[in-house]
Amino acid sequence: MKIGLVINTNDPEKAWNAFRLAVTAKLREHDVRVFLLGAGVEVEYIDDEKFNVREQLERFLGLGGEVLACGTCLKIRQQEEGICPISTMKDLLKLVEDSDRVIVIG
Repeated sequence: MKIGLVINTNDPEKAWNAFRLAVTAKLREHDVRVFLLGAGVEVEYIDDEKFNVREQLERFLGLGGEVLACGTCLKIRQQEEGICPISTMKDLLKLVEDSDRVIVIG
């Protein structure tokens, strides 16, 4: 199954669970693409002792997962490209069109 996961939060527990889901789906051999939107573009900078978002993110990437980030959202936050390529609403639309299921966590 092709799963599109939109993460629209920088809440540590929500982002951690989103990437745990993405990792679980990859381990079950699903095609998973993640799009970071809004505050979600901040996930790689979350530093929380209880919810290690960075570890789950790196595990997802290590399994061949793909992460895209909204360029406008990055620009608003004065962030530059980090772990993933800068993307647009056209890329988000393509993710939605290409997915069998789309999950939004935010």
